[in-house]
Formats: sequence, C-alpha cells, structure tokens
Amino acid sequence: MGGLRQLAAPFVALGPSGVAVRTRLKQLTADDVEVLRQVGAHLGALAGRDLKARCRDGLAHDSQAWAVRKRELTPQSSARWAGAITKATHDQWTLARRCALAHIQSLEAGVRTLRHRLSLPVGQKGSKRAPGGYRSRREWHAKTRRLHVLQDRLARERADWKAGTARVVRGGKRLARMRHHLPAAQLTEARWRERWEATRWFLQADGESGKRFGNETIRISAEGEVSIRLPAPLTHLANAAHGRYVLTGRIRFAHRGQEWADRVAANRAVAYRIHYDVDRGRWYVTASWQIPVSKTVPLAAALADGVVGVDMNADHLAAWHLDTHGNPCGEPRRFPYDLSGTAQHRDAQVRHALTRILHWAKSCGVKAIAIEDLDFAAEKTREKHGGRKRFRQLVSGMPTGRLRARLTSMADATGITIVAVDPAYTSKWGAQHWQKPLTSTTRKATRHDAASIAIGRRAQGYPVRRRTAPPPQHQRDAAGHRTVQAGSDTPGREGPRPRIPGPRTRSVPPDTERTRATRTPETVRDVRSDQERVQDPLLLTE
Repeated sequence: MGGLRQLAAPFVALGPSGVAVRTRLKQLTADDVEVLRQVGAHLGALAGRDLKARCRDGLAHDSQAWAVRKRELTPQSSARWAGAITKATHDQWTLARRCALAHIQSLEAGVRTLRHRLSLPVGQKGSKRAPGGYRSRREWHAKTRRLHVLQDRLARERADWKAGTARVVRGGKRLARMRHHLPAAQLTEARWRERWEATRWFLQADGESGKRFGNETIRISAEGEVSIRLPAPLTHLANAAHGRYVLTGRIRFAHRGQEWADRVAANRAVAYRIHYDVDRGRWYVTASWQIPVSKTVPLAAALADGVVGVDMNADHLAAWHLDTHGNPCGEPRRFPYDLSGTAQHRDAQVRHALTRILHWAKSCGVKAIAIEDLDFAAEKTREKHGGRKRFRQLVSGMPTGRLRARLTSMADATGITIVAVDPAYTSKWGAQHWQKPLTSTTRKATRHDAASIAIGRRAQGYPVRRRTAPPPQHQRDAAGHRTVQAGSDTPGREGPRPRIPGPRTRSVPPDTERTRATRTPETVRDVRSDQERVQDPLLLTE
C-alpha cells in the first residue's frame, strides 16, 4: 500500500551469551568488613587515576599505552588486579563514547524537527507523518532560541567526538550532582558521603581458566569459602598464606548453584564482583561467566505448534495464544507490573511478569513467543512531542531493552524461542481488524489484546487482515473479486464503475431476445387508450 514503510521480516532472537548470579556475604566479622573497605578504597583510587589516564589518551590509545598503564599499577596492587582495573576503565571509556554518540544523534533529531517546524507558517496544522507549525508567534520565538541552544550544544559534542574526549564520572553523575541538593534528596552529608565512597570502590576480578577454582584474585571454593588476594600495600592484613585474606562467612548460590559448582570444580573461568549496598547495609558477591550461545531454532520449526503474541505496555503485558493458522484461541491474558519505585523493584516486577507469561506459554503447548523489536530512541525527544510531558515520561519508562534481554535469557532456560517482529502498525491494524470481532457480551477485547494478535500473525507470516480475496478460480467476476483493493497509483480508482450495456439482471444474457409479450397493466392509470381526448371550446348548456 502506498505511503507505508517497508516492514522487516521476523527473526529468531539470539540467546544469552553469559550468566550472572548474586548472593549475600553473611556472617562477616568487623575485621572482614574493615579489610573489604580498605581493599575497595585502595583499588578504587587506582581505578580513578587509571581512568583519568585513559581519558587523556583518547583516540591515540593503543596496546602499548595499555601496557604502560598496567605496568604503572602493578607495584601498587598486583599484576592481576592491574589487569582487571585497566580492562574495567577501558570498558567504561568505551561506554561513555557510545553514550556520546547516542546523545549526538538525539541532538541532530531535535535540530531537524525544530528547523522543519520553524519553516512552516504559524498555526499550520500537521499530518500524521510530519508535525505542523507552532501555535503562536510567542512559541515560534521561544523555539528559535531553543534551536540556537541545541546547535551550539551539537557543535560542542561533535568537536568532543572528533577529539576523542569522553566525560566519565566514577560513581555516576547523578549521585555527584545530588551533593548540591541534599534536602531534596532527603540525605544528610554523611549519608551521601558513605554512598559516594561505596560506589567508587573497586572489588572485581576477571576469571582465568586453568587456575584454581577459576579465579586467582577473588577465589571462591565449591564449599563457599571466599578468599581475596590483597594488594601489595595491604599484605599486612593477610590471615592466610601468599598474602591472602579468607573471609569468615560462607556463601551459597541459590540460582544456578550446581552449574557454578561444576565450573569451579573444573577450574573454569568465573568472574566475581563484591559490592556494598548502603541502604540495606549488606555485602553481596556476583559471579558471572560466559556460556556458548545456543543454536537458534529455524523459524518454521519454532512456529510449528502456534505462537503466543505479546504486546508490551506501560503497566502490563497483553498476550494471546494463536494456533498454527493464526486464529486466536481461548481468552486473552494480561500480566500486570508496576514500574514505579526503585530500580530493584522495577526489575523484580518485570521478572515476575515474564515468569508468569513463560509458564502460561508452556501450558499452552507452544514453543515460541512473538514480541515487538521496540526501540524508542527517536520517539521520546522533547522537540518531537512538545508539551506532551506525560507521554514522554511514559515512553521513557518502558523497559524495552531490559525486558527483551530478560525474556531472551529466561526463555532460553525453558526451551521457548523468542521471535522478534517489526512493531509498525501493530496496534493500529490490530484494533482495526480484530478488536471489534473479538468483543462480545462476556468479553471486552482491548486495543492491546488486538495488537498481540497482530504481533503473533506477523511472526507467523500471515497478514494482519482477517480476510483476503479468494483465489482466481473461485472468483465470481471475470475482472477480479470486489474485495481486491486498487493501488494508490491506479488512475480512476475513485471514479464510478464503467457502464456495461445490456440488462441489469444476471439471469438474462445480453443477446437474448424477448419472447414474452408485454402484459397489460391492471391499473386504469397505466392502461394505454386508443381514443383521443378532445376538449370542447364551449360549455354545453341547456
């Protein structure tokens, strides 16, 4: 159809490439806590200086500069601690570069939108595909100033990008700015200082295959004993041989614990990270390792038993089970979640909703779940939606990336395949073709339920429309079935149908001669008379 953008083909999403599990460090003594604090603060200071050196090198950084940085850190820590610090700071610099590029693209989109709207007359209405002019002269003037601000900011960001400059704050820029707004954040200076120092500590080490228990720096045995290789200036705190400190408590991973134990017993690489939660006052350790990406199932095999279409919304997931022919089965399901509160609460809500939808899909007997390949990077700009602040907050709050990553990882463990489809027009066409037919006196189908059907049918390769034209051999008209729609570029498609000579009825062929005589009407008014009516000029009177 004319004017519609090209739809991308559905594809099977790749499985996870790594595993991360977390548990709490319990039964720590005061000495254990003090050692962890000193080691974290010392290595954090080294990481800060190394990050400064990495940002100073910029684009001129190479393997030789990396070796110089590592060599400078080794006497103050160890060779393995220095390798972990340099790798972490390089990853942080790379992430800052990616964020800077995304910021430049956002500024470019805002500048394009402002230029387009400022070029239009004031008050001109927009269309579905392009915004119109501004509502008043005052708003036009304010947006002109906004355009100059964005252009200056864009020029500065482009110059930093070309020079390789990356601005990174260890601990986070948000927490750093919170220092100037402590009453609004409901924090005291001591409380903020404790949180700031804890986020800047460094207690993480990469794994090494072939070494004892898979990690030589932070070593955790299969029985749960945790020992840390102390940096060179802190070796006087060691309570074990070879400058190591063994913590009093034992750990146990509840999730994937047997898999972790098998890797540790086989001396396979496992990376660890120890961090302190200031709000809870607890210490945690996170173990992570790489896994081979599972082989993707062919799309036809994944859809052999039907599919579950899922439409993601701001407060719930709408799902519907579709059979192999694209027909909805049973009743729609909704899995609500609450995205307010802390990040941990939001993440727990998403995981709980995904667990429920995976269990339901498994009970339906399907092997695939269809979701939209959403990306709101260009949809939440201030210049595109103007004063629709609530809508921008709604779009920004939808955890599209986290939900996709969580669902892919959790589905891989249950043997369910994730099929990603193009999100274009799913809500619009689903409501147009499926919402009303599926609404009855006992069931009220929403727009989101209809969108889940559109997503599932698109994954199966079926059109979203409920009906299509029959095959040519079943069409009753020689020129084509009447449900076939003319293209947008077909001349005369809005005009009347051509006049076909012959009788209007289909029961009589056009070349058939009339064999029956015309019957005389029964009404006197319509009977033809052979007499001629004459009006006398004078009245006949006696």
